[in-house]
Amino acid sequence: MAEKEIKTAVEDFDWDAFENGDTHAGKSREELTKTYDESLNTVKDKEVIEGTIIALNKREAVVNIGYKSDGIIPFNEFRYNPDIKVGDKVEVFIENQEDKKGQLILSHRKARAARSWDRINEALEKDEIIKGYIKCRTKGGMIVDVFGIEAFLPGSQIDVRPIRDYDIFVGKTMEFKVVKINQEFKNVVVSHKALIEAELEQQKREIIAKLEKGQVLEGTVKNITSYGVFIDLGGVDGLIHITDLSWGRVSHPEEVVQLDQKINVVILDFDDEKKRIALGLKQLMPHPWDALDSELKAGDKVKGRVVVMADYGAFVEIAPGVEGLIHVSEMSWSQHLRSAQDFMKVGDEVEAVILNLDREDRKMSLGIKQLKKDPWEDIEVRYPVGSKHTAKVRNFTNFGVFVEIEEGVDGLIHISDLSWTKKVKHPSEFTTIGADIDVQVLEIDKESRRLSLGHKQLEENPWDVFETVFTVGSVHEGTIVEMVEKGAVIQLPYGVEGFATPKHLVKEDGTSAQVDEKLNFKVIEFNKDSKRIILSHSRIFEDEAKAERNEARKAKRATKRQEETPVISTPIEKTTLGDLEALAALKEKLSE
Repeated sequence: MAEKEIKTAVEDFDWDAFENGDTHAGKSREELTKTYDESLNTVKDKEVIEGTIIALNKREAVVNIGYKSDGIIPFNEFRYNPDIKVGDKVEVFIENQEDKKGQLILSHRKARAARSWDRINEALEKDEIIKGYIKCRTKGGMIVDVFGIEAFLPGSQIDVRPIRDYDIFVGKTMEFKVVKINQEFKNVVVSHKALIEAELEQQKREIIAKLEKGQVLEGTVKNITSYGVFIDLGGVDGLIHITDLSWGRVSHPEEVVQLDQKINVVILDFDDEKKRIALGLKQLMPHPWDALDSELKAGDKVKGRVVVMADYGAFVEIAPGVEGLIHVSEMSWSQHLRSAQDFMKVGDEVEAVILNLDREDRKMSLGIKQLKKDPWEDIEVRYPVGSKHTAKVRNFTNFGVFVEIEEGVDGLIHISDLSWTKKVKHPSEFTTIGADIDVQVLEIDKESRRLSLGHKQLEENPWDVFETVFTVGSVHEGTIVEMVEKGAVIQLPYGVEGFATPKHLVKEDGTSAQVDEKLNFKVIEFNKDSKRIILSHSRIFEDEAKAERNEARKAKRATKRQEETPVISTPIEKTTLGDLEALAALKEKLSE
């Protein structure tokens, strides 16, 4: 049987031709060449055809297109597809069938580019998932090589989570969806986020369906803002408000958590559609008030750190999550209104006395002035009536000056007790805030914690002397220093001031005196108790004229009286001729 088969196999073989070296007996070389050429693909330059990768290394790929020689393509033209392997079908562009070395020149990149725009549009139309190679970063996102076309990948479309480091994606091959094409400018926008959103949406629905208040879940810190922390619960985001991060004060959430940190959180609340989920972190820890020393009571001293400042006081943390308020009124024995910032600032370590402790409402009030002795306990001993001291001006009012002799000991200098001579309209004319001023204690009001003080009392009352100098009717030189509605203020010698009404400012020529004029004034009224001197310039020449008129009237009355006085003679006992002659002469004289 075997012999029969062998005989059949070699029956037609031309052994003579084989021995002579002719293996193609009966066929010419031309015929054989023609037959070989017809067995190969017919290719043309600048044509795109499909080939098979038959060899692959880090530098190049060998591609068989069924031609008489294989083509070589640089491997970097396949970097968009890291999964490329021997046997894969790829499109190639025939650049040259045979170069100087007889090598077939192919290009995969040009083949992709030749059909890329059609494939991009097809991918958008069919919502197809395609692969792309991230080439580099650009403003706002990345540049992706898709089918040989440079497409734009926005930063917001890389992932569902915010991306902080874009560089880690450069050089990676990822799957994308085409989301937008600008046909006019040939711009393509792709998204990787769109691929995972559908999957996340399903996960999100499953998670939301199971959400319950009080439920504890593990999440990842997705984003940190000044007001709170966003937690990724596995496709569903929740917010931990800054006040729910810790029982203690938190200036910024970064003090408590870090990005990408995995933490356990409790669900505090959510809306009807469960789109807004409020989470808590501190609720998983015991409240620090529950761990507060049970022996702590009002009157005890505690130490703490100032964590918050306000105009009305300071919040002091005596233990993590346990705070007490020092009201500004408990910072100093002084009743002078001041801001809490005048005594302390955030970060200060302070010692205080517990004034009130309410464990049920978790409130505590503290004081620091109680660490010092109340200066009003022995005020009569340290500041008796009549004693002299130096005080600091703290504030002004229209009626006086508030001063502080020491912290907690305030007093008022009434505006009338500032000067014996100067008429002070407002305390700012006499002194300034922050200045030192000498005072004498006039009165003590221990109940109201206020002293009545005087400044002028440190000097003798000059009005005792002025009473003898500025007597009514006396004339003094003065200067008009101010014109007011009801008259003028006149500066007199010895620093004292007087006042004249408009009618007493009229000069002898009929004009009125003006500011800065120096004239003589007559005192027409002096009141020691009210420290008032009323002056008149016009009274000077008016009184002189009146005196002259009075003198003239007196002279006239004297003359008249002389003329009207009768001549009284002694009785004549006996009339003689000589007497008659004398009477006649007297009559004649009187007639003249």
